[in-house]
Amino acid sequence: MSEDLKGKIALITGANKGIGYEIARQLGSRGATVLVGARDIKRGEEAANKLRLNGIDAQTIQLDVTDQKTIDSAGKQIETEFGKLDILVNNAGIISDGDRLPPSQIDIETLRHTYETNVFGVFAVTKALLPLLKKSTAGRIVNLSSGLASLAQNSDPNYEFASFKLLAYNSSKTAVNAITVLLAAELKDTAIKINAADPGFTATDINQYQGYRTVEQGAIPTGGYAYAAVRLATLPNDGSSGGFFDEDGVVPW
Repeated sequence: MSEDLKGKIALITGANKGIGYEIARQLGSRGATVLVGARDIKRGEEAANKLRLNGIDAQTIQLDVTDQKTIDSAGKQIETEFGKLDILVNNAGIISDGDRLPPSQIDIETLRHTYETNVFGVFAVTKALLPLLKKSTAGRIVNLSSGLASLAQNSDPNYEFASFKLLAYNSSKTAVNAITVLLAAELKDTAIKINAADPGFTATDINQYQGYRTVEQGAIPTGGYAYAAVRLATLPNDGSSGGFFDEDGVVPW
């Protein structure tokens, strides 16, 4: 096991499955202590146990990004046990079934439900844990976004996924990108770097496993600039902040 992240504490939301689990596995395999954030403590513990069986220092934290009480409790637990947080990966996200209709037919409740997790959840978790990230010598925040968040790509009729006009999901990830940019500006004089990552069309339950990329590729692709979640979570001190990246480099806003 590589130990280049030894002593680092990493929290990944929605880490009991899919890309979140793979991000936890890869960070843990490099020596980080990984905190498996999960709404269901039993499922979180099952995931953490699998990681431990592979020699990874992992533990479960009950964390529902739509429940402020669990967010605050997670922050207190991390502060008590570790005194800091080095890496935060805001991975938890949803696509609502009602989002598959044409944009003008989307129910307002679908928007609210999607934003509650994908936008407000990201902000609530980040805000609550920012004091702990500031105690790190090199805090890193990675917000899982999507190529579908790109306004440039959404307006391009030749875009590979031009037919995926999911009003709630796409716009929620666009909002996540905006949060990323604005927080990066606020934190520019600190040791914290925050970026958005597009893992590509990855096979997870959020898309009924239709994606053609594996979760391993979604976590850290081997080609191009490899700017995916794990890469952004481990940026050097001269790394970028306030950007939007996929495996090929910068994604247009």
